[in-house]
Order: sequence, then structure tokens, then C-alpha cells
Amino acid sequence: MDSLVSTFATADRLALAVRTKQISAAELLELTFQRIDRINPTLNAIVWESREEAKTRARRADDALAKGHAVGALHGVPVTIKESFAYRGSPNTWGLPALKDGRSPRTATAVERLESAGAITIGKTNVPVLLGDWQSYNPVYGTTNNPWDVTRTAGGSTGGGAAAVAAGLGALTIGSDLNGSIRIPAHFCGVYGHKPSLELIGTAGFQPGPWDGSPGYPMDLSVVGPMARSARDLALALTVLGGPSADEAKAWTWQMPAPRHARLSEFRIALCEQTLSAFRKAGATIEQGWPEGIDPHAQMSTFGFLLGALLTADMDRAGRERARERFERNPNDVFAAAAVEPHARWLRETQRRLTCRARWQRYFQTHDVFLLPVTVTAAFPHDHRGPIDTRVIETDAGSRPYVQAIPYWSASATLAGLPATVAPIGHTTAGLPVGIQIIAPMWEDGTSIELADLLSGSIGGYAPPPEAA
Repeated sequence: MDSLVSTFATADRLALAVRTKQISAAELLELTFQRIDRINPTLNAIVWESREEAKTRARRADDALAKGHAVGALHGVPVTIKESFAYRGSPNTWGLPALKDGRSPRTATAVERLESAGAITIGKTNVPVLLGDWQSYNPVYGTTNNPWDVTRTAGGSTGGGAAAVAAGLGALTIGSDLNGSIRIPAHFCGVYGHKPSLELIGTAGFQPGPWDGSPGYPMDLSVVGPMARSARDLALALTVLGGPSADEAKAWTWQMPAPRHARLSEFRIALCEQTLSAFRKAGATIEQGWPEGIDPHAQMSTFGFLLGALLTADMDRAGRERARERFERNPNDVFAAAAVEPHARWLRETQRRLTCRARWQRYFQTHDVFLLPVTVTAAFPHDHRGPIDTRVIETDAGSRPYVQAIPYWSASATLAGLPATVAPIGHTTAGLPVGIQIIAPMWEDGTSIELADLLSGSIGGYAPPPEAA
């Protein structure tokens, strides 16, 4: 067996090993389950498993190779999926006890695409209740621990997925990102994560409770995306996951645009802080500061209103009356405003959103990427106290409100619908992973992913966590 065939290998290397018969899909699956049995009880990253179905798929994958059949890009590669995706025969509770006995009759579109490319789904990973936290714990499955320090959070809402990838429990995972839910766990766990351009990947079947194939709520801000141990695996996953639905494909097709550059020295980079010396040493053109016309505080206000409109779509009459009282006391309470203001307000905020996107796109005519932090801290100790909006987080600048500080750097890419890649670039003095966020032009996902890959040759890159080795 080749030395590269391990549960810490990248997805592309594992796929190559299976195709070239260095290892069978069944053997690779068995190695993965052995590791899950050893590591997952400590991490609680994977909360539902499909062992028998996975073994059947692995046998079929090996049979297909033996018969010389054409195989997909992820043939025989074990992967996990976020608990919030519908998967035939499994619960998708979103952490709600009332949904724990439900079983979906169908599989989400994104998961079907992974499996059509030959991936073998081995299980589902943990989430916070209704995906509404940057820590992954809930009354159905319990708490996910960070593989770098089990007393700390793995992040959320794709925290179980990030912990699984970091610890070698599957080659890659798919999650979702509305307000940093892929990017922040990737940063906390030292892996790569990608928030794709808005609507690049279908979200059908991403919902709480059994999915019957109905359209569900439109994902106005949220996207589906991959997490992996290399940037190249992000690109590989995106080529599998991206593109129109079967109905939309009658009118248009999609191919990921090539990255703008292939050398770090060719990139025109702007950033708000950090990593300056490494980029300058590599010869990249660097500029500091926010793009002209981009006001991060104004972005947060518009984002807050649109997020509030999304999250209060199902609010009952009593809830809206309480929201109206809050709004009358404080007209700057954008969440309350979103629940009670007329549709005209939503249209005005959406126009601001489109203006923001246009300003970013104008900026990208002279720059290739924009770099900024992922969040204000490395992985922090588990904190399940009280309502989320009463918590505080300790930062270098002192105590700050949890719900404002943690997602602050996530809003720019989400509001404008831009692709954003997180790449691990090192560790804190306490040994905790640190990532950098790379924003690219709309639809040019390959550019941020390519820069993340190039960075691994000079700073950072994935490393196995010592507690999970």
C-alpha cells in the first residue's frame, strides 16, 4: 500500500490511489471507519453513520473498476455531509429534538452530485440548533470538540464537518455558509473552506426535516460549499458540485473560470491587515485598505436587515408584534425592522446590496483578490451560557458582543454574493490554527482557491492536529 494512502491524504490523491488500484475502495472505507471508531468518540464530529450502505457503495465502486467502467473524479473517496442536508433514510434535524425520528425519502441535490462523481457518503456531521451559532452543539447530538483542543469549539455551523476533515474522518465534507458557517470552522480547525459565489451550487434538499423534493425556501444569502485538507480538493469538489439544476441546464451550462494567475508574484492583492511580509517577499503587489465605496459598517447594517428578513420569514403574529415594539423603541434594530417593515424597505436594502456588489466588481478590475481575517479570535473555549445574544467574546481589543464580533468579517462576501476561500496560514502561540480569508470576484471562485493553494508553498497549509494523530 502506497505511503500516500492514509486517512489524512487529500481527496484527489485518494481518488488516484483507488483508480490505480493502490488500494480498493472497500479497504479505504475500512481504514476510515477504523479511524472514526478511534477518534470520533472524543470529537463527536460525525453524529449519524451509513456504514452498511457505504460498504455496498464501496463494493460497487471496486466492481466498476474491475470491469473497466468509466469512473468519476471522486470514485471510492469517503466523504461526510452536514446534518442539515437531506439524505435518504437519515434524519436532518438541524438540532431539533422534534425532528429526530424523521427520515428523509430523498437526497439533497448537492449530495447526489458528490455521489454521482463516485464519492461514498459515510455519515453526517454535527450542527448547532437551526444552524444558529458559531459553536456546534444541540440537544439531539451533543457537543462537537475541536481536534486541536477538545476543551474548545470546532466552530459552527459546519463545526462537525471541519473537525471531521481536520481529524482524518473522511477526505472532504460539504456544508453551508450564511454568516461564516464554513469559513469560521475552517479557521478554527485548520482546514480549507470555500464559500462559493451565490447560487453556484444548488441548495435543494437543504432544509430541516424530511425532504420530499419540493423547492423549499429560497436561499437568499446562504450557499452550499466544500471543506477539505487542500485547496486543490476545494476546486475538485466545486467542479463536481457547481452548475445549473437539470431544468436550468436546458438553458445554460457552467464551467469554473480559470484562475486569473498561476504565480503568487502575479497577483494584485489588497488586504486590511496581516500577512504583509510573506506576500511582499513573494513579490505580490500589495495594497492596504478597504476598496473605495465599501463601508464595512454600512455593509453590516444592510446584511443585518436582509438576514433578519430571512430568519423571520416564518415568524408568527405574536412574534411580529414583539418585533414591532422593539423597532418602535429602537429604529436601528435591523432584525426587528426586518420583521415588520414593508416590502419596499427590503427592496431598498436589496438595492444597497446590489450597489455593494457593483463596487466590489469595479474594485476587482484593478485587483485580483481581497484578504481579511476570518474572525476576531482563534477557537475559544466551549461557551453554552444563556441566549446567544447575551454572550461576550474575549478579543485582543477586549470583550465584545458575541453576535457582532464573531461574524464581523464574514458579512462582506455574503452580502455581495462573492466567493471567499479560507486557507490555514499558521498557529497562535497557544498552538491553535489561524486562517486567512480570500475574497475573489463574483463567479471567479477559482482565483481565490488558486491563491489559497499558492499560499501553502510559502505560509501555512494543512497539518494534522496532534490530539487526533
